Amino acid sequence: MFMSIYKKALGDQFYNLHPMLRKRYEFNEGVIFKGKGTMKSINGGPKWLFPFFRLGVRWKLLFPEHGRNVPFEIVNTPKNGKNGEEQIHWKRTFYFDGKKRYFNALMSLDPKRNIIKDYLGEPHLVYSDLLLSCTNDGGLQIDSKDQYLVIGKIEIPLPRVFQGLATVTERYIDERNKYAIKVVVRNPIIGVVFSYEGEFISHDIF
Repeated sequence: MFMSIYKKALGDQFYNLHPMLRKRYEFNEGVIFKGKGTMKSINGGPKWLFPFFRLGVRWKLLFPEHGRNVPFEIVNTPKNGKNGEEQIHWKRTFYFDGKKRYFNALMSLDPKRNIIKDYLGEPHLVYSDLLLSCTNDGGLQIDSKDQYLVIGKIEIPLPRVFQGLATVTERYIDERNKYAIKVVVRNPIIGVVFSYEGEFISHDIF
């Protein structure tokens, strides 16, 4: 019987999610989730980091642009990886005055540790463990843990001072029939290096 990687990782907590979040993360076999909305704010860290963010554009990982009321699209596509491993491809597109910027990833499940494996960028540049939990109000929280630099087939552990640890919170707002998303990436030395917050609706609504 098909069961999404997020449902497996959350276990019984999955049923504490808001019904629309359960629908979003169920990923019934072959179903692609598409969403469209607006990020009310996208912010970066110190300006001296912008050259690194510009390099991130090449890997569809990070970008130097920031702003308010930025159009946004998300597409989550189930895939089969090696040995039949279930994967979810994340394509997040931000539209800045004619420029498209991406924040893409490929996720799968590590059943032994019951965590989500997150390969960021295309080609993959950073790997991160993801821990999922349900918030008290039925939202989904995702916290990144150990991170590695990916060079081809080699994964090099990143010292804590070089890591960008993300906290993602996603909720469903009944009053507006919209998903709300907030992403904050922090470094233990620098503080917040990247963040965005906004709302979107699913493809079957627009």
